[in-house]
Amino acid sequence: MRPLIAFLALAIITLSVWQLELDRKGLSISPFPVTGGTPATLYARADDDAPAPTVIIAHGFAGSRQLMEPFALTLAQAGYLVVSFDFEGHGRNPHPMSGDVTSLDGTTRLLMEETARVAQAALEHPRADGRLVYLGHSMASDIIVRQALESPEADAVIAISMFSEAVSATEPRNLLVITGEWESRLADEALRALQLADPDAQPGDMVGDPAKGTGRRAVIAPKVEHVGVLYSTTALSAARDWLDASFGRESAAPVAMRGGWIVALLAAIVALAWPLARWLPRGEAKAQVPLSPKQFLLAAIAPALLVPLALAPFDIRVLPVLVADYLALHLGLYGLITLGLLGYWGKLRGQFPLRVLWIALAVAVFGIAMLGGAIDRYVTSFLPHAGRVIVIAGLALGAVPFLLGDALLSEGGKAPLWRVLTLRSAFLLSLGLAVALNFEALFFLLIILPVIVLFFLLFGTIAGWVGRRTGLPAGAGLGLGLVLAWALGVTFPLFAV
Repeated sequence: MRPLIAFLALAIITLSVWQLELDRKGLSISPFPVTGGTPATLYARADDDAPAPTVIIAHGFAGSRQLMEPFALTLAQAGYLVVSFDFEGHGRNPHPMSGDVTSLDGTTRLLMEETARVAQAALEHPRADGRLVYLGHSMASDIIVRQALESPEADAVIAISMFSEAVSATEPRNLLVITGEWESRLADEALRALQLADPDAQPGDMVGDPAKGTGRRAVIAPKVEHVGVLYSTTALSAARDWLDASFGRESAAPVAMRGGWIVALLAAIVALAWPLARWLPRGEAKAQVPLSPKQFLLAAIAPALLVPLALAPFDIRVLPVLVADYLALHLGLYGLITLGLLGYWGKLRGQFPLRVLWIALAVAVFGIAMLGGAIDRYVTSFLPHAGRVIVIAGLALGAVPFLLGDALLSEGGKAPLWRVLTLRSAFLLSLGLAVALNFEALFFLLIILPVIVLFFLLFGTIAGWVGRRTGLPAGAGLGLGLVLAWALGVTFPLFAV
């Protein structure tokens, strides 16, 4: 069975990579220099030297150029000159975000100025014909709407998952708003923006004339949410068709349908961990009497309640990443309480032979290099620049004890399902309690909840295979702690402290 699973996983990985790379066929994709050092990428058809409208693509909060690549590839294949970039504090951009996030003259203004620098550099490219488009998602939707009204001004704007108070009945010109069906509040905002131009208009209706610079439309992409909208065929087709209507062009190239292949690729890499786990040393930890239900519930619930209550009075800002300081402390104290209870009950003896380190290293390399490499290529930035190393190290001080305790409590995947679900739910509720106790300071913790859930789904499965093979759940816990610290350390934006 294991050889068959390995063969199928490798076949799916190969097929997925081949399909994903096909979207790049015929394109010239290269680094694009921007004043100020903003990392940017230029996408253009390699077989077409004709001048074309320029599209500037901006990502949302905690995003990167890679996350916006479905739009970059689709529009470049349609013949547009596309430049996608990493905002300060995001992705490969080493410059931290700065300014007052609550003021339009603070962080918003700085991000607008960065967008303007990218746009100006792109307009100076030999293949730019002088016409300009801004496309932005989530946080960037407000940035590009405001920047479209200033120099360099836009001839068309595509705002995805938009919320912006800068939209008026006539500005910005040629505005297309795209929202996922499962983003109900943002769907209402899209309708509001449309009805500013025509109170009777409904999603899908065309108001004005894009060819005359007066167009406005709202598109609701079916059955997708805040991230899924970036992979929606409806959203990608609407963006391409809107620009064609605005500039009198016809594009025959297909859209980049990447979402399904990315899911298949990541699932196959996770599945490959099962046959690969057989290469780890087989063994059994020193036999322990399992925790009683009463002991387990105490170990699962006590840290979930105590940690947010204990940390609520403190405001610690050391790491140059929003809420990373708190998260490291939350994870670390959570893990220490768990490990303290396990030690008190005598459940740590025999769990840490020397081979635990080799197991942890194997798990960390697989998670960071193999799965992380695929994420960096096809999903979002996963490779850190030098400025993020200290953030990853700081998070590791908390993530390692947390996941070590989690792995031991779940018995390396051998615990009953109700125990595993209790552990996961208790931690998520603990983060929710922390936010409730200090909403203003810890609001951004809510953003990582999907990351944590996805982490448990992917890496929790791998930890179970490793724990059952080696009999040493501590090895999986240590390795996954490093992976979690890395994933969080490269995801959250850097911010000047």
